[in-house]
Order: sequence, then C-alpha cells, then structure tokens
Amino acid sequence: MQIYNTMTRRKEELVPLKPGEISIYVCGPTVYSFIHIGNARPLIVFDTLRRYLEYRGYKVKFVQNFTDVDDKVIRRANEDGCSIRDVAEKYIAEYYKDAEALNVKKATVAPRATEHMDEIISLIKGLIEKGHAYPADNGDVYFAVRSYDSYGKLTGQSIESLESGARIDPGEHKRDPLDFALWKSAKPGEPSWDSPWGKGRPGWHIECSAMSMSILGETFDIHAGGKDLIFPHHENEIAQSEACTGKPFARYWMHNGHINIEGQKMSKSLGNFRNVRDIISEFDPNVLRLFMLGAHYASPINFRRELMEQTAAAYERLCTARERLREAQTANNPNAEEEGAFAAALKGYKQSFIEAMDDDLNTADAIGVLFELVRAVNTFVTEKRSKAAIDNAARAFDEITGVLGISTDAKSEEFPEEAVRLLNERTEARAAKNWALADELRNRLAQLGFAVEDSKQGAKLKRI
Repeated sequence: MQIYNTMTRRKEELVPLKPGEISIYVCGPTVYSFIHIGNARPLIVFDTLRRYLEYRGYKVKFVQNFTDVDDKVIRRANEDGCSIRDVAEKYIAEYYKDAEALNVKKATVAPRATEHMDEIISLIKGLIEKGHAYPADNGDVYFAVRSYDSYGKLTGQSIESLESGARIDPGEHKRDPLDFALWKSAKPGEPSWDSPWGKGRPGWHIECSAMSMSILGETFDIHAGGKDLIFPHHENEIAQSEACTGKPFARYWMHNGHINIEGQKMSKSLGNFRNVRDIISEFDPNVLRLFMLGAHYASPINFRRELMEQTAAAYERLCTARERLREAQTANNPNAEEEGAFAAALKGYKQSFIEAMDDDLNTADAIGVLFELVRAVNTFVTEKRSKAAIDNAARAFDEITGVLGISTDAKSEEFPEEAVRLLNERTEARAAKNWALADELRNRLAQLGFAVEDSKQGAKLKRI
C-alpha cells in the first residue's frame, strides 16, 4: 500500500515496524460539545484506513485520544456549574452515540489527558533535564524551540521563516516568541495537578506525545489528523517527542483535508456550524459517511445540501442492489457460462477496489468500483441464478461495503395501515388483470405520499 507522507511530501510504501502489525494514533476531539462535521471527517477517514488494513490481514492497534482538559472544556464546566470531568463524561458519551451511528469502530485504546498526568509530567521533566525545556518564574514550563534543530520539518519551514508570525502574548513568561507551553501554572477557577513546578495543567501539545508514546512506544507507524493540526500541534509533538527520546516519533503522517459549508469556512460567527447530530437527524448516517468518502481524504470537501441529496440517492441505489441480492430468485439449471463470466467479473471488481485503496486510500475511486458492481448485480439478478452465484455476489458486495463502513442492511419500515391495505388491493387487482383499478389505487397511494415499486419479487411501498 502506498500512502502520502506529509513529512516527506511524497507517496511511500507502507512498511510497518513489526511485520503484520500496524500502530496508528489519531488526534481525537476536545470534549466540550457535540462533534461537528469537521470532527467527523477524520473519524470516518481513519476508521476506513483501519478497516482496510484489517481487511488486508494486519493486526491494527488504533489509538484515538480525548482532550478532556482545555480552555474550552474549562469554560463549559464553569458555564454549566460542574466539573471538567462531568463535561467530559457527558460529551464522550455523546461522541460515542454519533460515532456508532457513523459506523466508526471503537478505538483499541481511547486515552484521556487527565488519566496520563504522570506520563506528561515525566516527559516534561526529561525535556528540562536534556536542556530542551525550562520552567519560568511563574510556574509555567516552555519548550525551547531553538534547542531542536529540526523544528519545522513537518511543515517544510525553517525557524527563521516561522519567526515573523511568532509573538509573546500577555501573561506569558517565555524566553523566545517561538517557544510553546508544556505546563501552565494554576489559575483561579481552573482544575490543577501537582507537579515539580507547582500546581498547574498540561499544555495541549504535550498531551498527545505522552499518550501516544506511553501506549504505542517511542516510535510508531502512523500519526493522523486534520490538516489544521499540521502546525503547530503536530510540529510541536514531533519536536518535544524526538528531543526527549532521540528517536523518530511517527514514521508516516497522514492528514485529511478541510470541510467548507456552501463554499465558506465553517464557523459559528457565520452561522454555518453543522453538528453531526443535526445532519444525521435529517439524513441516514450512512449517507454522511458515503459523502465523506466520495472525495480523496486529503482533498477539501464542500458540504452542500444538494450534494447530500445526491449522495442519499446513491446510497439508496446501494441498498436496492443489496436487497435485490437478498430477494433474487434461484434456478436449478442456471446458465453456467453467464455465471462463470460473472464470477470472473466479481474477482475483477475486488481487485480494482484493492488497487484503488492501495493507492493512498483512494476511496473516491473505490466507490466508483462499488457502483460498477451495483450495475453488474442489477443486471445479473434479472434472471434466475444459482444460489452459489448469488451468495458469491453478496459476499463481494458485503466485503467492499464493509471495508468502507457502509451498512446496507435491510431496514424494516412500518407503513400506515391504509397504505398497506391499498397496496394489497392493488396486488389483487393486478392479479385479476383489472388494470384500471390498479392504476386508481396507485394514484391514491401517491396522494398519501407513497410510490409503488414493482419487481419479480412483488410490489413494495416507497415514500415519495
């Protein structure tokens, strides 16, 4: 498999540290509110990466953290009159509801910053001892950026080029504008922990270094997240981790692209902030997942209602194709030549799917292959086939949709008694070849908001 490595700015073959095993760390959400669609993209993208690697036979250790101590978490706790733990517990539970709806598998390990204070403090102490960090006179601790010669290598920028945008904000006690906080001294109304530098709490960047290395080791395979994290978060993670251990941190860096809303950057000030919970109350969660995977993960996505509606129609085609396989009629003497050709075509679709996914997780092309399979299935089941051929097609379909995390399970929908009664009467009218009455009943169903789909398996209702 080839993946684009942000560090080297080229595609590279994915070669794990341990044969047959892959370790992945993905930066997770800050838990102070419901997750938005910007959070959802890395959840879906890197869940799909995990699913694909597992499909190819790798044992994957997948770590995704929760940032549960942060200015936003503290602000929400103060607003709600509760502890940061209460806030975290509430929104982690809400996160899992949304993640489950989106078919995102639970992480192998889901660490929280507040549960790794010993590791965070130990890492900071190590950086101070090696001359890469220093305590300020107010109890803050800062990383000395100029002590690490390779700072800027992830973004491809030199320290000199970064200097122009650096500054010292009011209340900071750092020696150099480029330096960043590893530990923040306690302030009134904020939670704090004991440390060698006095009570305080960790800076954002140190949390991920401490958690990832304590679970995956000082060097692991893949570190992933949104492109907005490349600088300063991931750049700072690399600097503090490698300065302390003297070893490479993550071997591959993967970053997903941004999401715009109707062509604009998503922000609360513009009134276009979209939570996952709001979207999946209107669209099936599988539609949102299919939408997110419809573009290459590194490309930007423009979220628009009309595109979601188009994706909903595409998802409906997937579900219909799978349902046709479930309801396909079998034959005792099928056309062996046609079934042989179809079996060969199935192998071709699976190989094309693998080739797309091996090319830097190209889910857009992979979905294209899936819909080629859908067209082939729809044609194939117009005739009676052997059970073995139908089962083979279903396995291929389920393999591909399973890797993509798209569920096409039949959903039993309850229709009003009146609509069911009219459908049954129409079926009887057609059996009696009373076409005028059948048409009249179809029109009455349409007035109630239902269309009728006729197939060899019988008639079904569908909401208009």
